[in-house]
Order: sequence, then structure tokens, then C-alpha cells
Amino acid sequence: MPKLDSGQALYAEAKKYIPGGTQLLSKRPEMFLPEQWPSYYQSANGIKVVDLDGREYLDFSHMGVGTCPLGYSDEDVNRAVAGAVSRGSMCTLNCPEEVELARELCRIHPWADKVRFARTGGESMTIAVRIARAATRRSHIILCGYHGWHDWYLSANLQGDVLGGSDLLLPGLDPGGVPNELKGTVSTFQYNDIESVRSLIKKHPTAAIVCETQRGQKPDPAFFPELKKLAEDNGALLILDEITSGFRLNVGGLHLQMGIEPHIAVLGKAMGNGYAIGAVIGTAEAMEIAQDSFISSTYWTERIGPTAALATLEKLDRTDACKKMTAAGLRVQSIWAEQGHKVGLDIHAGPEAMPPLSHLSWHYENARAVQTLWCQMMLEQGFLDNCGFYATAAHTDEMIDRYEEAVKKVFPQMASAIESGTVESSLRGPVGHSGFRRLTS
Repeated sequence: MPKLDSGQALYAEAKKYIPGGTQLLSKRPEMFLPEQWPSYYQSANGIKVVDLDGREYLDFSHMGVGTCPLGYSDEDVNRAVAGAVSRGSMCTLNCPEEVELARELCRIHPWADKVRFARTGGESMTIAVRIARAATRRSHIILCGYHGWHDWYLSANLQGDVLGGSDLLLPGLDPGGVPNELKGTVSTFQYNDIESVRSLIKKHPTAAIVCETQRGQKPDPAFFPELKKLAEDNGALLILDEITSGFRLNVGGLHLQMGIEPHIAVLGKAMGNGYAIGAVIGTAEAMEIAQDSFISSTYWTERIGPTAALATLEKLDRTDACKKMTAAGLRVQSIWAEQGHKVGLDIHAGPEAMPPLSHLSWHYENARAVQTLWCQMMLEQGFLDNCGFYATAAHTDEMIDRYEEAVKKVFPQMASAIESGTVESSLRGPVGHSGFRRLTS
């Protein structure tokens, strides 16, 4: 048995103390390259990552699970945060940055009047749903998309694995520990299927229609206007989840480009460039109830999150970072498509509708093994790559040139392994896991 590197050795120890080994499903090494993934980092800057053994990689993977649109450890954001830390990140009094950030978010979103802050996407969504339930005095939620780990969302799976649909993401989310009394409080629908929403809202007095604004599929032109009309005609609120989609194709969220004015929108993830910040923005009528329902947490008042968000928003706008992310995503998709075609690989590069969140899919029966081999081979070339590319402004043309040269080397090797049936025998460890089910044991 080969000696484990420092990252894998630490991960083996972590599993003794931490259930599942990590705090986030999307960072579990088994999702990428079991027994080989570096697992831990000692430093990250731009798109360069240094592991515990001092090896340097270029991150063409999830880039901190989509949190760093400017790249890791951005100097301007860090400078603002360092100033906030030096002035005190917590106090009996409130930090003025939260008022400044609330004002800025309402400027970016002219339809919104009020803002509440949290620090993570999941808790921000929970706040939004609590507000909707309090405002309408109803319990039922109709939703589409992935919205976190909290009870209100996972209660959908008390009726079976309904969150595992084609665009509802993550099959196998076990609602263990979610009170059975919540069964029937959530219904799900498929993206762009307005008729299913129409049918559901007739059956249930509904507090809110909750939907991710967009992932890989563009909405039909009438989809969101119809959702809002259905909500208003039935006394419900429309809540748009922009946690993943926000601050990539544009600053503020895709609903702004679409001309949609929801009652509430939820922002987070990329808004603080790696520092924790989430926001629930909405109309005065929808949000005012937040002061009546008890929604409160000490660390929502710390100074670092709002400070980081203000610096991030300013730099995203000043540097036209969203255009850079789109261009980087399109170029990587083009590299995959062109180089894959040259060697006859059956792959798909996309989605065209969301270039900053690009994915490479392999159309083979043993696709998971093929993807694991890709991850292994690209790691040997000095790249973190698990077929999901989250573009940032730090993915420069020079970096993408280096990536293209690696793809040119690896794609022919992949084609050869697939053609000769040696994919599995070429792996130096197990096949990577897919989805949640494989990781719960």
C-alpha cells in the first residue's frame, strides 16, 4: 500500500472526529479522487492552491464551491477585511457597514426596500421562508431547486426522494431528524413547468413559491412573470434564490437581467468573495413582518461579512469581472468541445446559458470511472479539475492557455483508455462517488 500524502493522512484522521470527514458534502475527497485528492490546502491565491505537501495546483474546479468570483485571497477585499478586523469585528454596538451594504443592495435592486443579513445561503433561505410564512399566515411552500439543508426544505423528502428530480439536484438527501409533522408542507415542481405550479397552488393555501432563478437551463420568457402572477393572485410571495446564480453573469442576480421583480430574493455565496455573508432582500410589504417574527442571531452582526461584500461588489463592478467570468467559461467550454471532437470523445461541454458555471459530462456507461480518471490525470498535470469549472476573474488567458495544453495531452490518453477498456484498471484508487447516497456510510 503506497504511503498516503499529508492531505489524505489528515483526512483519514478527520473521519475519526468529524462525521463524514468534512463540513460540506461538496468538499469530500471521495467526490473527486478517492485516496488521492489533496484534501487540504495551506494557501490559496488567485487560482493557485498549495497543498499540505507544498505542491501547487491551478484550480479549474469549483473554486471554493463558487464563493470567490474575484479569485482566492483577493488583495482589495483582504485589505478591506484587514481594516475591519483591526477596528474590531464585534462590538456591543452595531457596525455601520451593514447599513451601507443594505443601502447598496437596494440601489442595485431598485425593486427592493428592505434587507436582512445572515452569513450562509441555507440560513438566508430559511429566513426568507420564515418571513413568507409569517407574512401570509400559511405554511405550504411550492419549490424548485436546491435550497440548503434546513428542515423546511428537506421536509419535502418525507414524502420520498422528491428532491432528486432532473433539475432539483442531489438525489438521496435523507431527511433523518426532520420532524415527521412537517410532512406535506412542501411540494416540488420542475423548472419551466408553470402548469404544475398552477395545479399545486390550487390544492394548497401557499405561503411562497420558491425557485432558483437559473442554473444550466434558461427560463421560458413567460415562466417567471406567470410565477409572480400566480403568487399574487393566490396571496403568496415569490422568492427567488440567487445564491448560486448571483454575481456571475451580472452584479446582483439574473432576475435583474430578466426584468423580474420578486417579492423576496436571496443572495450569498459569491457576494463576499470567500467571506461569509448572505442577504435576504425584498419589498417593504414583504419584509416588514421580519421584525414581528423572532429572527435573530449574534454573528449576523459581525463586521467582516458586510465589509467583504462592499469591497467585492465595488470590484466586481469596477473591473467588469462578470464579463471576464463569462469569457473564461466560454473559452473552457470551447477547449473541451474542440479537443474532445479531435480525438472522438463522446462528451458534452456546457451549459451555454451559464458559462461561469461550466460542466464537462462524459456519455459512457462507466461515466463515473471515466470522470475519476480525468480527475487523476489532470491532477498529475497540476490542475484541480473534477469536470465542474467555476470561472473567476482570476482565470486569465495565460492560465487558460496552460489548461488548454494540459487538455491536449490528457484527452488522447482518455480516448485511448476508453477505447481499450482500461479506464478502471488505470485508476490508482476507487471510483469517485456521485450524489449523497454513496457518502452516508
